[in-house]
Amino acid sequence: MTKKLTKDIIQWDIKSWSKAVSYWDSNIEWDKIQNGLELGGREGGLSLWLALKGKTTVCSDLKDVKNTAEQLHLRHDVSSFIKYQDIDATNIPYENYFDIIVFKSIIGGIGSNDNYEIQQKVFKEIYKALKPGGKLLFAENLSASPFHQRLRKRFVNWGSSWRYVSVKEMKEFLKDFSSYQIMTNGVIGTFGRNESQRNLLSTIDELILNKVCPENWKYIGYGIAEK
Repeated sequence: MTKKLTKDIIQWDIKSWSKAVSYWDSNIEWDKIQNGLELGGREGGLSLWLALKGKTTVCSDLKDVKNTAEQLHLRHDVSSFIKYQDIDATNIPYENYFDIIVFKSIIGGIGSNDNYEIQQKVFKEIYKALKPGGKLLFAENLSASPFHQRLRKRFVNWGSSWRYVSVKEMKEFLKDFSSYQIMTNGVIGTFGRNESQRNLLSTIDELILNKVCPENWKYIGYGIAEK
């Protein structure tokens, strides 16, 4: 995958978050996948990734997702694989339908103002919408260390309202699935003020900090769950 394509798929903090895509790529039997759904796909990056694999894909967000995502898909000539639909992740209008559902960094925002129950409901809706044996591919912002939490509240516009989740909570959300794997990544990568700085800091994470820091210091949780 080229750097330009990776940027179009991941969009921000690319080196750190692209670990999730590499993991998914290596652990899914893609010849068995026919259709997919991206939740919270405002920019359409993960829909692009699925469509480039030749998978029929629903690119969804709460509203106006076609307006925000279609140009990216047209640029990569994959629009024939994609349809756009306004979908609330807490009320997915499908049952036993998708082979793959994928999301990146949506659970914290959905749980704004400490709404754990609505975050939990998202995973129940995903479970419902997947076919038996279907896979959820997830990548989510974790609560991470107290240092991360303080800096978010001070410097991130939504840092005080988002409900960042822990690995323990992710395991609770995924308990209905027959199996799941959760990986963690990233300690200081997110602190870069531009993409070049984030790339440098992510390299330090990769070489040193991911190996020596505890799981609960890391800010990205990603993995696969099977219905």
